[in-house]
Amino acid sequence: MQTVSRASFGGSLLLAGAAGFVDAIGFILSGGLFVSFMSGNSTQAGVEVSRGEVQTATVALSLVAGFVLGVLAGRVLGLLTERVRIGGRILGLGAALFAATGIVALWPHPGFSLAALAAVMGAMNTLFIVAGRAQVAITYATGTLVSFGIGLADRIVGGHRGGWVRPLLLWAAITLGALLGSLAWRAMGALALLVAAGGLCVLGLAQIVRAVRRDRSSGQP
Repeated sequence: MQTVSRASFGGSLLLAGAAGFVDAIGFILSGGLFVSFMSGNSTQAGVEVSRGEVQTATVALSLVAGFVLGVLAGRVLGLLTERVRIGGRILGLGAALFAATGIVALWPHPGFSLAALAAVMGAMNTLFIVAGRAQVAITYATGTLVSFGIGLADRIVGGHRGGWVRPLLLWAAITLGALLGSLAWRAMGALALLVAAGGLCVLGLAQIVRAVRRDRSSGQP
């Protein structure tokens, strides 16, 4: 995480907030499943099978499959479009979330339609990859909290003093995003997903404008 610049990390905080926002709405729509927390869905699938609730287990596994397909698609597109700036990729995620919102709104079985949201969340985790590994855990708080604990341990024994700050901020962003998502759901229902989609588009455009200005100031074509 320390290899990510301050500007990129600021963007990742907003992305984490959007992930929490979407995950909260997905949790409400599905009645207790997640569109970004695949450990929870995997455990839930196992529990539901033991209860004979095959449909719920199938929905949970469809979310896992959607998430993995999103990671796959995001990584493949990232490798094929390496010259596309991060802002362009975030803008693409915003467009994908708009499309996923339409699927959720129109699909007659809302549980299975949430796999489209899970795919967007999976793709989001491919934005900050260096040497084949994700440098920022955007949508999953477990890895973030592990990094937070490790950072605190390093601080206690006299190692890197600020290693715990970024993980804590990411966790806070996810949690705050979930709070805002649940509040938005109360006011707008599933259409609250459009708020997150619009936010991603605005963030992507802002990143593109910032990159263009930086290139102009440095004299790059």
